[in-house]
Amino acid sequence: MTRAYATEAVRLECRKGAVLGCAEVSLTDSVTAVPATVRADRTWRQTVGSYVALTKPRIIELLLVTTVPTMIVAERGLPSLWLMTATVIGGTLAAGGANAINMYVDRDIDQVMDRTKKRPIASGAVSPRSALVFAITIEAAAFAFLWAAVNLLSAGLALGACLFYVFVYTLWLKRTSKNNIVIGGAAGAAPVLIGWSAVTNSLAWPPVILFAVIFIWTPPHFWSLAIKYREDYAKVDVPMLPVVASLRTTAVSIFRYTLALVALTVAFAPVADMGGLYLASAIVLGGVFIWYSVRLMRDASPAVAMRLFGWSITYLTLLFGAMAVDRLL
Repeated sequence: MTRAYATEAVRLECRKGAVLGCAEVSLTDSVTAVPATVRADRTWRQTVGSYVALTKPRIIELLLVTTVPTMIVAERGLPSLWLMTATVIGGTLAAGGANAINMYVDRDIDQVMDRTKKRPIASGAVSPRSALVFAITIEAAAFAFLWAAVNLLSAGLALGACLFYVFVYTLWLKRTSKNNIVIGGAAGAAPVLIGWSAVTNSLAWPPVILFAVIFIWTPPHFWSLAIKYREDYAKVDVPMLPVVASLRTTAVSIFRYTLALVALTVAFAPVADMGGLYLASAIVLGGVFIWYSVRLMRDASPAVAMRLFGWSITYLTLLFGAMAVDRLL
């Protein structure tokens, strides 16, 4: 069966209750021409792969990198294998559901942007309705599983992160504010709170600081990527900072956030009673991050920006890895 595509151009309609780029967007409004049918000759492996892709697994991997080390710090040792597994499973389902809803809402711009046009909904691999049902189902399963297997606080934090990501970032800020990723980054910082609460069934200052670390890390990480895809965001009117400000302004903002990030990671050491291994790692890794941000201020090119983007991922992985090893030793 051939794939039929709607022929009319992509339209961003502003109307009450369904305003893209304005104040509100309805989850059920069809705001763009999407592939009219889904191919019936797809194998079950291709179908499963498309649904997995809806969850944005690479983003989930990065989130989980911060969850388990936080649990180790909270436990002051190694938590039970079951608790870590249950928290990771629940967190994966929760983040996957939020990402799938995000992909459902953004299906109109995903079709236009070169970076996202091969995503499952935009390419016609999964229908919008099926994607939304799938997303809500795994989000509900995440809440129920975390409540049953971990605790209600962790389940509530996971659900709250999803609602914030969908309604505050995706439906409101992403298309209306240059601070979209600054505020929206709070959703991505929730896993450290979930990991801590999974162990202690409470919150304290150490996870709050770790939340701030991820919150401050997110803008330099995402703005560096947005520099490369500046034209992509511009053609769909998404006001990422590199679109609405000069590259020099963006680079300076990245530098300032990086300084704040390094300061927070150093401050975490005495608050959480961390050892010398973590503190030395925070200083060295942070120094490299600052160096990359200085290079970007001198040359705000996509090539340099992508080197910073790549380092930001390595940085977070190594920082939280050092945190776990420090506590275990």
